[in-house]
Formats: sequence, C-alpha cells, structure tokens
Amino acid sequence: MTTEEQYKKFEELDKLASQGGGIDRIEKQHANGHMTARERIDMLLDKGTFNELDKLVIHHCTDFGMDKKHIPGDGIVCGYGKIDGRLVYVYAYDFTVFGGTLSTTGAKKIVKVQELALKNGAPVIALNDSGGARIQEGVGSISGYASIFYQNTISSGVIPQISAILGPCAGGACYSPALTDFIFMVKEKSHMFITGPDVVKAVTHEEVDKEELGGAYTHSSKSGVTHFLCDTEEETLMSIRELLSFLPSNNMEDAPMVPCTDDIRRTDESLMSVIPDDPNMPYDIKNIIEPVVDDHYFFEVMPHFAKNIVIGFARLGGRSVGIVANQPAYLAGVLDIDASDKASRFIRFCDCFNIPIITFEDVPGFLPGCAQEHNGIIRHGAKIVYAYAEATVPKITVITRKAYGGAYIVMNSKPIGADVNFSYPTAEIAVMGADGAVNILYRKATPEEKVQAIEEYKEKFSNPYRAAEQGYIDEIILPKDTRYKLIQALEMTQNKSQSNPPKKHGNMPL
Repeated sequence: MTTEEQYKKFEELDKLASQGGGIDRIEKQHANGHMTARERIDMLLDKGTFNELDKLVIHHCTDFGMDKKHIPGDGIVCGYGKIDGRLVYVYAYDFTVFGGTLSTTGAKKIVKVQELALKNGAPVIALNDSGGARIQEGVGSISGYASIFYQNTISSGVIPQISAILGPCAGGACYSPALTDFIFMVKEKSHMFITGPDVVKAVTHEEVDKEELGGAYTHSSKSGVTHFLCDTEEETLMSIRELLSFLPSNNMEDAPMVPCTDDIRRTDESLMSVIPDDPNMPYDIKNIIEPVVDDHYFFEVMPHFAKNIVIGFARLGGRSVGIVANQPAYLAGVLDIDASDKASRFIRFCDCFNIPIITFEDVPGFLPGCAQEHNGIIRHGAKIVYAYAEATVPKITVITRKAYGGAYIVMNSKPIGADVNFSYPTAEIAVMGADGAVNILYRKATPEEKVQAIEEYKEKFSNPYRAAEQGYIDEIILPKDTRYKLIQALEMTQNKSQSNPPKKHGNMPL
C-alpha cells in the first residue's frame, strides 16, 4: 500500500468514526429534537479547539452477536479543547451508537479523560445522553461506572466537574452526575431516575410518567438534584460556558479577574428603601444583591429549589464571589432542611475553589414543626454551621434585618469565623423576636405590661447597636454604601491565609 493509499484509508476511517452510528441514526436524533454528541461539543467549546481522543476505539464484547457490530468510538466522544481560551476536558455519550450505552472500553475512554483533567488541573464536562449500562457486557459495563464514580470522587474539590443531562440518564449512571459539582437539565428532554416508571409500577404499583418521576422540572424544584433548568440544549451549553467564567480551573488557582467597568464606589439610593418599615413585611433579597454587584448581574444557582435561600455567583470589582442570602419573600426567609442542604453544599464548593463568600442575612429562625424535626432539621441545619466554620476563604456578612437565635449563629456570624460583619441600621440581632421573648420573660404579666415590655425589648434589640458594642458587628453601614464596603472588605481579605488542623477529613453531619 502506497503512502497516499494509507492516507486515504485513514481519512475514510476518520470520516466513518465522525458519523457515529451513521447518517440514519443521526437524522433520527435530530428528528427527536436532540443534537449529536459532536454537535454539542462543537457548540460548547471555542470554535476549532476540540481535539478528540480514542476516536477509533471499539468494544471487545463477543456475546449476543456483538462481535459483528463494531462502531468506531463505541458510543463515547471525548477529548479536550478550550472555553474562553481556557483548557477544559469533555466527554459526551453518543446516543446514535448503541443508544449511548456504556461499554467497558467506553468507560476506559471516560476515565482517561478524567485522569488527564486531574493531572493537568482543568475542568471536566460530561454531556449525558445514554441508555445506561450495555446489557450485553454484563458486569464489565457496571464496573466501568464504578471506575468513573471513583474518579469523580478523587477529583472532587480539585477541579470543577460539570454534568449536563441532555437525554435519558437512568440507574447507576445517575450517580456520576450526582457526584459532580453542578448539573444542568433541559425541559422535557432530560430525564434522570434510579428506577424508571415501569419498575416503579411493578414494585410499588404507582402510575407515574418519566417526566413527573425524573424530569427537569421535578429535579430542579422538588428533589434539588439539578442546579440549572434550561429551555434548550443550546441554552444549556451556553450556560455551562457562563458558569465556568466564574470559576478557577482548579483548587490551586483563583477565579479569573474580569476588567470592571462598573464604578466600585457607586452608591445606589434605591437600596435605602428596599427594607420595609414594618419588620414583618416581605421584600425580595435580590433587590439588594443585584444593585450591589458588578453590572447588576447575579448568576443564580438552583433558583427553583428551596426558594427561602438564594445562592449564586456574581462579581465585585471584577472578582468572582459566591453569594448566600436568606429570601424574606419566601417563607419569611426561614431555614429549613432543603435550604440548609442547598446553602451548605454551595458554601463548600466556594471554599474548595477559593471563591470568597458574601452572605446577606435576614433570617427569623428555623422552620418549626414535626415534619422538619422528624426529618432531621438539627442534622441538616448543622451542615451550614459546619460549612461556614470549615471554610477558610474570605467570608463577609451583611445583616439587613432579622438575625434571630440559632439561625443568626449559623449564617456566618462572627463567632463561627466570619472575617467582616456589616449591619444595616435596620438590623435586629436577638435571641428571638420581641413578642416571643416577652411571652417567655413576662409570662404572668398583664396584656398592658406585655405591650410595654415588647416596646422595651424592641428598643434594646431591634437594632444592631448591642451587637456592635460587643464586637459581633464590625461596622454599621448605610444600604446605599454596600457595594463599596464589600469591595473594600474583599480587597482587605484577598491575602487571607488560614488553614484548619491537619486531618484526613472531617466528619460532616450528612
């Protein structure tokens, strides 16, 4: 064979591999409203930067006639490229090849990419669209998932790991996305469940369709499994790019600094009237967050789950920050089981990747009731304490209004390690609200005496001055000055150096 013939043979093989399961299956994928694996990767990465690895890999299964069915790539497209000029690794399940099912060799392809990402300190992105384990391969395929899970775990906290569910993801396959830092799903196109509707019906006799059981809306609003709900695949891929812009490539770096064209000294008079005169009136905490951050832009995470707490990324003076905020507009901003889980995992993510944490606090307490107590609000609430106390990144708190009891403590109070604690003049820092306190302190008093006692209690505690006198508040500030005060505090703490005692790892109350 001449050199020219060898080149031609390679080009033919390469073209064949690029077609995955073939033109017919690609057309079927499009007809179902889905992009192919390579189309997704091309849209996700900077144009012309993708380098595919293991493009010609085939499976080694000989059972059930599989020895006569070899498709190059074997259902996984993987490699590396760039997003905004920064190195990332990516692997995508190719549904046109055996329904995107995972083979032993497919798992090895994924693990190779995961190991490269870890060694080279770059994010890894998984694009899921798979029928699960390849039944023809039996235990080999299942073991392949185990190898992927192991690598997910070892990489956790070292490099950002992001998963997009762009089709089905069922059974054990769900645990790889669940082990990653962020999950994206597409409305009506993405489905995740450990057992599908047919199995559920057979075992529990429940009638449920796949959308209700494990659709994007279910996981973004009820289970809290997914962090981002998108309308289309294109929006999903663009949102991944945006998320990565807030993150460092690995745990040894800082997030990219972005040139800030928004005046760092900018004040905002609208902030002076956000908090109502009536302390029991709700308001939207995002009306405080957005005017404060660069360009009024807040990239919210998990907006549909546990709405009583708000989390997300923003920039202050060009620097990436993580924001955790009680939401008075939903359940009065109380902390409950779901809010505790949502906040604590986000806090730990920010701490892993050197992202300062800004806390906006307006919390009347923990949600009371048998359901919360019986389901472990103590254990779940302790996660926030643990996460804040363990975090060594710069931690800054702004108390906007209520800061009561145990909830005050857990929301990044001074004694659990906050670096700078600001308060608005409207803050109320106390063990509990005036009415509850007086009903305990003056149980046997007349109604008139209780009214007077409530006024006295408010005079003492419905302000931040007692806490400021004791050093629990570093500075009382006007709301309009919040932006510049936060930026100054971030500049002051940017060289913070703190480490916890040496240990294998702590035992978080899971």
